[in-house]
Amino acid sequence: MVTRIPAPSATALEGAAPTSRKVRAQAPDVARRAAQALPPAARKAATVVQKNVRRAATGMLGLSGERMSKVDTAWLRMDSHSNLMMINGVWTLSPGIGWDALCERVQQRLLQYPRFRQRVVEDAAGATWVEDRNFDIAAHVLREKLPHQKGHSMQRALQDRVGELAMQPLDARRPLWQMHLIEDFVGDDGQPGSALIVRIHHCIADGIALISVTMSLVDGGSEPPKRKPRADKEAATAEDWIADALIKPFTGLTVKALDLAGDSAAKSLQMLGDPEKAMHHGLTGTMDMARVAYQLVSDAAALALMPDDSPTRLKGQPGSAKRVAWCPPIPLEEVKAIGKALNCSINDVLLSCVAGAIGGYLRSQGDDPTGQEIRAMIPVNLRPMEEAWKLGNRFGLVPLVLPIGMANPVERVYEVRKRMNALKGSTQPILAFAMLAVAGLMIKPAQDALLNLFGRKTTAVMTNVPGPKEQLTLCGSRVTQCMFWVPQSGDIGLGVSILSYGGGVQFGVITDTTLCPEPQRIIDAFAPEFDQLSLLTLMLPWGE
Repeated sequence: MVTRIPAPSATALEGAAPTSRKVRAQAPDVARRAAQALPPAARKAATVVQKNVRRAATGMLGLSGERMSKVDTAWLRMDSHSNLMMINGVWTLSPGIGWDALCERVQQRLLQYPRFRQRVVEDAAGATWVEDRNFDIAAHVLREKLPHQKGHSMQRALQDRVGELAMQPLDARRPLWQMHLIEDFVGDDGQPGSALIVRIHHCIADGIALISVTMSLVDGGSEPPKRKPRADKEAATAEDWIADALIKPFTGLTVKALDLAGDSAAKSLQMLGDPEKAMHHGLTGTMDMARVAYQLVSDAAALALMPDDSPTRLKGQPGSAKRVAWCPPIPLEEVKAIGKALNCSINDVLLSCVAGAIGGYLRSQGDDPTGQEIRAMIPVNLRPMEEAWKLGNRFGLVPLVLPIGMANPVERVYEVRKRMNALKGSTQPILAFAMLAVAGLMIKPAQDALLNLFGRKTTAVMTNVPGPKEQLTLCGSRVTQCMFWVPQSGDIGLGVSILSYGGGVQFGVITDTTLCPEPQRIIDAFAPEFDQLSLLTLMLPWGE
């Protein structure tokens, strides 16, 4: 039986009106008394945030251009002495390509994206994208020669150069990206060719969006869709970005893009984005709303109360130097076969091998990781893939605890699977995204204090990006290998990247040299971990 609740009568509404007006009249006094009860530093930060919101909403920007979203502003301001917020990538090509050909391709394709022609101008309320009227392609596409050290291969020299550039700030007077072309490069495979190092500030785009940029840059790639001009030329208001940053992730196709969200969570989030529609669903809608509200509260508490990581040598105060390393590709079909045999996903298999490699590295340094765990923040896409070309940052973060102390590969992969399954339906990525949006409104010290929540509780940032299935060509040359690294924030000194490309999977690491001077040793432990898991899988009983 369904109980129907009658709508309130006009008389009842009229009787309630004076009370509502009285509450509204008292609200400023209540807010003022609450603000006065705050410590002086908190009152100052709250005043600055309120002022910034008011300035953004009234259009007091002082510049003609496109207003940067608050999430992107948070990434812009996150640069520190130990970590620059740049996405760094490497391509190797065979045969080699010339500087002139690369410049021509960049002008034809990359500069079709306005972000790559715009510089950033900061003000008290945030930042604005402004067209660089003095744009010079030669300042962004640079020629380089790798220094040759006796006993070191060109591959090692390339890795050293990527590490150096990872801590070299981009010129803030120009658009925040650069390409460094090594025209004559010979990799460990002995094939002559070229190498291309790419640096892009995270405020321009996230990794998924940059995959879209990559696909337009290569041979046969299509130009980005033409963005429809705004009906009005005014800058976006505070209401615009709040709707964009905090409401859209709950609705439509964006929710479906959450890889870690189950069907019930997606349905609940859609209902949360459209409460009027949810009310028409009656009791079922109410229960779904209650479940997602409970999930939001639980996940917010989980983020705030995360315990500290195990105190390994990979966690501590980083310095100001980076080093990178990567391994040869592992056949993707082999990873799929292991996953199918163990009833695990490809991610479970790869993340288990990463945990094993980190644990193996610690053992090689004389440490005993038995029983230890480290937390890795994993980005989760929050946008439909067909909108990746719009650039900007539309991802959240979800914390995954890696069992680095488990020596048995099969036991470890099942433990990773259990923990990944526990994250399904989590709203933590959306909460993390909202936190970045709020951080973009704050003054830098307050923003740093908020975002250090992740740094204190985290040892690594880990990304797993699906790249093109077929090998790409650029200016007529085959892209033989590609790798990238996302930045680490705060005091995080370890970044791990997994990229599938052309039928293979690559594992790359970037480390702070104070915490881990030789990341190649972590890389060298990855393939043996995968081989051991493969061997043990073959030894397990076959059949249903």
